[in-house]
Amino acid sequence: MSSTRIIIAGGFLGAGKTTLLWEAARRLMGKGLCAGLITNDQAPELVDSALLAREGVKVAEVSGSCFCCNFDGFIHAVQSLRREIEADVIIAEPVGSCTDLSATIIQPLKKFWKQELEVAPLSVLADPARLASILSGSTAGLHPDAAYIYRKQLEESDIILIAKTDLITPEVLATLKKRTTKAYPSSTIIAVSALTGEGIDEWLEEVSKRNDAGLLLADIDYDIYAHGEAVLGWLNGTVRLKGATDIDWDTFTRHFLSALSKQFDKANYSVGHVKIIAESGDQYVAGNLTGKGETLAVRGSVGTGKEIKLTVNARVETSPGELDKIVRETLEALTKDTLNVETVAWRFLMPGRPRPTHRFVKVV
Repeated sequence: MSSTRIIIAGGFLGAGKTTLLWEAARRLMGKGLCAGLITNDQAPELVDSALLAREGVKVAEVSGSCFCCNFDGFIHAVQSLRREIEADVIIAEPVGSCTDLSATIIQPLKKFWKQELEVAPLSVLADPARLASILSGSTAGLHPDAAYIYRKQLEESDIILIAKTDLITPEVLATLKKRTTKAYPSSTIIAVSALTGEGIDEWLEEVSKRNDAGLLLADIDYDIYAHGEAVLGWLNGTVRLKGATDIDWDTFTRHFLSALSKQFDKANYSVGHVKIIAESGDQYVAGNLTGKGETLAVRGSVGTGKEIKLTVNARVETSPGELDKIVRETLEALTKDTLNVETVAWRFLMPGRPRPTHRFVKVV
């Protein structure tokens, strides 16, 4: 088959990558192209994979480690999409706490897979509120070492996407673009919104035609990088909930996410992201939290019924054990004496030190 264009779109936890990448895939398919997506996480049971699969796009998943530390697994996912759907375009979403992607992913792709793959410029999404804080020299409410990862993601990007522009005024956006351009003059700055569609076609034009990928290599201190990931507790879990009578699962989902948010805010734990999806048959409701309680958002509807499958992904600045305790106790408080809870899968962890398969020190 002919070569496939591969688009790597990174960005810190909560930047809105999954929503934007689905909209990008939808637009590409609308132009007659065959598009596939690759999701990535330190553990299986991904909300993103479940959500994207329901949107009619072919999804491959690399779980258990990041792309850079499992480059062979990443390539296997790429090859699967090329073989199964003859993908014209593949959009890959790395773990939100990963950086050094230019050295560990983009350069190896250019070196070893140039016959099969056309590598697009490295794109990094940035939430406007966190971006503004980082540009001011602050930490965006994150641990300083997690904020270090955020800065390095921006530093190595060919394209910086200021995301969620529907949440800020045109005046604030104009100022933010100027500040970002000044701070990162070698990167192309594009404002995008998955909700309004602003900037998406402009970005797709850039990543569909440009071949100047991975022009920037960041100087990474892997001790700081490793600790920046380790300050986050990670939890992926799936349960089946069943009631004796019909339950309003949309309300339950919102209450669950809201209750988690209150617990994290009360403990002053910084939230990277919390994502949940409740599924029943062809219906689903999905929610996410990317900071304090005001960032809570829910979309879709699973309606009422007796049973759902509920998947939770949480990345929060606390120990894995404490995160597990909060999520379990919150779920128990909402289900006690009313719902039967069956655990399908449940894992909580602290990411290990990044050990990339390849790491180039020069641009290919």
